[in-house]
Amino acid sequence: FFRVVIAIFTFQNFIEMKKLLLLIYVALTVFAFGQQKSGFRIARLKYPGGGDWYNDPSAEVNLLRFVAENTTVKTVPDFFEADVSSDEIFNFPFLFITGHGNIILSNSEAKRLREYCEKGGFIYVDDDYGLDRSFRKTVKQIFPGAELTELPFNHDLYHIVYDFEFGPPKTHEHNGKPPQGFGIFWNGRLVLYYTYESNPSDGWADPQIHHDPEWKRLEALKFGTNLIVYVLTKR
Repeated sequence: FFRVVIAIFTFQNFIEMKKLLLLIYVALTVFAFGQQKSGFRIARLKYPGGGDWYNDPSAEVNLLRFVAENTTVKTVPDFFEADVSSDEIFNFPFLFITGHGNIILSNSEAKRLREYCEKGGFIYVDDDYGLDRSFRKTVKQIFPGAELTELPFNHDLYHIVYDFEFGPPKTHEHNGKPPQGFGIFWNGRLVLYYTYESNPSDGWADPQIHHDPEWKRLEALKFGTNLIVYVLTKR
């Protein structure tokens, strides 16, 4: 084993070695969190309010396949849904929220999501055009007193596996604004990440859905990989 490590170090620069060791660490982390039998899973959050929370169900499936093929993380590339009103959300380390309409949560549902994050869960929200206004109200309900903060371009999330020099990629045009990535930090940990005017999850979907060029889809999948690896290493 050590001969292999030395050989790799001989032919790779320091940065690449760090990333290799990081991926080995991620694999061990997945094992430690009891994911070794089933693999890392993502749940699409089912929320009330009229928004199409269920759109593009192939997105997570394709992303998880890409992650399994390009990192040491074992995944379950299936579509799972978790209702915000139930405790099933606690069975998943990563919740994904998207849609084009409204999110309306009861106080108990908002409290459940806050508790989910406090217990180590992570929420990724992608504005699929039309979700922004509703979501910004909802996030204040989930995390009273906390503010969405734009992540700097040097944040680990943007460089942990693949480098994104200017933050989240611009997968789809909405209003011609630059893409932005915002976070909610709770007790010093990034517990929620939100992409605005970026829409990488559209790039994860099957190619015939949005007809994006292959390089654009690859960029989005690499960005999603950063999200998953970041979550696994920062829990």
